[in-house]
Amino acid sequence: MSLLSLIKPDRQADRQADRVVPPSGHTAWLTSFTAGAMAFLAVFALALSLAAGRLADRWSDALERTATVRLSAPEDQMDLQTKAVLAVLTTTPGIASARAMTDAEQRALLEPWFGPDLPVDALPLPRLIELTETGAGYDGEGLRQRLMAEAPGAVLDDHTRWRRPLAVAASRLRLLGLLSIGLIGTATAAMITLAASAALAANAQVVRVLRQVGARDAYIARAFVRRFTLRAISGAAGGTLLGMIGVALLPSTDSAGGFLTGLGFQGISWLYPLALPPLVAIVAFAATRAAAFRKLRELT
Repeated sequence: MSLLSLIKPDRQADRQADRVVPPSGHTAWLTSFTAGAMAFLAVFALALSLAAGRLADRWSDALERTATVRLSAPEDQMDLQTKAVLAVLTTTPGIASARAMTDAEQRALLEPWFGPDLPVDALPLPRLIELTETGAGYDGEGLRQRLMAEAPGAVLDDHTRWRRPLAVAASRLRLLGLLSIGLIGTATAAMITLAASAALAANAQVVRVLRQVGARDAYIARAFVRRFTLRAISGAAGGTLLGMIGVALLPSTDSAGGFLTGLGFQGISWLYPLALPPLVAIVAFAATRAAAFRKLRELT
């Protein structure tokens, strides 16, 4: 095949122009491997950030409409003051329901920290009273004043100190996930740029011959851009597929326990990783095009 046929401005010539780029060698596997590895990592970064955000949101939502009254009193006064606190709560506007937690429920709350053999009856534990507020909410400061008058040992915990850190953690985890994906994209662009520059430098003699027979730099660059973009998107597709399989094989909620609740993708979020190969292709296109024209100027 003559060199003149490579520079004919038709689609067949564009496909044949890919032969300017070596089909094998370190630049081939480096580009595909880099794109695949980065896509694999991006899948897990995306899955972990989404899961962490959902978990923090779920905790925050669970605490948003609930509060707890912690009642400390002498043993002979505990039942009497509990009834007094319940009476205050049931007559407070904005509170939908209130109930005192049983010893078994309090033992279940403490079991993860102290084990199942905790002698609740022998310990001077406060009585916990759980309340649920309505959509309109209640006057927290007014309720605290009423509780202080009826039961001095009662302390209202509206879970504000729990909700605020969870909301901050959710936003920061999402930001961290996006930052990680951005760093992965930057590293991918850098590696593909190095591979494209190495391929152009290795084929400097071929580039000079093409120029001598009339090939423009845009045509030569297009050959490299096409080849490296196809390598990158194929590698990214494989890495994304492996990453999604890895996420799907993670332990389920039942077998992993509460710590891994919601880990991975759920529902429509399974479609999010499918955007990674096109994004990698865009990054590869831009990086290879810039590297190709820069290297061609150096070979002038």
